[in-house]
Amino acid sequence: MKIRRVVSLTSALSFVVTVVTSVVLYIVPQGRIAYWANWRLWGLTKEQWGGIHINVGILFIIGLGFHIYYNWKPMMTYLKNNARNLKIFTKEFNLALVITLVFIVGTYIQIPPFSSILEISGGIKDDYAQKHGEPPYGHAELSSLKTFSQKIGIDMAFALSRIKEKGYQVQGADQTLLEISKQNKISPQQIYLAIQSKDSPPAVQAGKAITLPGTPPAGTGNMTLADLCSQYNLNIKTIRLALAASGIKVKEDLTLKRIAEQNGVSPKDIYEKIKAVSADQ
Repeated sequence: MKIRRVVSLTSALSFVVTVVTSVVLYIVPQGRIAYWANWRLWGLTKEQWGGIHINVGILFIIGLGFHIYYNWKPMMTYLKNNARNLKIFTKEFNLALVITLVFIVGTYIQIPPFSSILEISGGIKDDYAQKHGEPPYGHAELSSLKTFSQKIGIDMAFALSRIKEKGYQVQGADQTLLEISKQNKISPQQIYLAIQSKDSPPAVQAGKAITLPGTPPAGTGNMTLADLCSQYNLNIKTIRLALAASGIKVKEDLTLKRIAEQNGVSPKDIYEKIKAVSADQ
C-alpha cells in the first residue's frame, strides 16, 4: 500500500463530498424553516448536512496538507523564474492571487455576478419559506406546549386536547413541540397545524390592533403585507396609504422583503414605518 496514493484518493473523495455538501447548504432552507418543517434531503436534516460538511471539510484540509507535503518539490517549481530562482510573485501566482481577490472583494461589495449567486440562494430559501410556512416566532419548536400556547394566544388545555384528538401522543404541557414531534415522528409544524382550527380561541380580539414588537420577529421579512396586517389586526388600507405618502409603493401580496427591494430600502425600514403607523391605529 502506497501512502501517497491513499492521500491523493482521500483528498479527491473528500473534495467531491465537500462540493456536494456545499451545494446542499447553498439551497437548504433557513434554520427556523428547516427545524420547524423537519426538512430533510436524502433522509438527512440540515444539521446533519452541516456536520458532514464540517468534518469532511477538515478531512479535505488534512489530505490537502499531506498532498502539498508529498508534492512540495513540483510546487516549488511553480514559484521559480526562468533562471530557476525562487520567486513567489510569479505571473502565475499573481494571476491566481488576483482571481481570488476578485471573488473576495466582489462578494464583499455585492456586485454581479457574485451578488447574483447570493440572490439565487436567497430566492431558493424564500421559496422554502413560502412552501413550508414560517414558525410563529424563532425556534418555536423549542418551546414547551404551555409556553407555545401562551405565545400564540390559544388556551393550553384546548391545545392539548386538539393534539390528542388528532391521534398524537403527548405526555403533558411541559413537553416541547420538538419532543412531541419526535415522539410522533412528525414535524413541529404539524403539531401547530393540529392545534389550529376554526374553533380555536383567537389570539387577539377582533378589530383590536396590536402594537408590533420592537424588533421584527424571525421570518417577518418573508410575510406578505396582507399577512402581517392580518396577524396584528392592522387596517391594511391605512397602512398602504401611509406607506404611499412616504414614497413607498406596496402591493398586499408581496413580502416585506420584496417590497423593500423594489423601493431600495431594507425590510427593517418597511417594518419600522408600519410600526409607526400602527401605533396611531
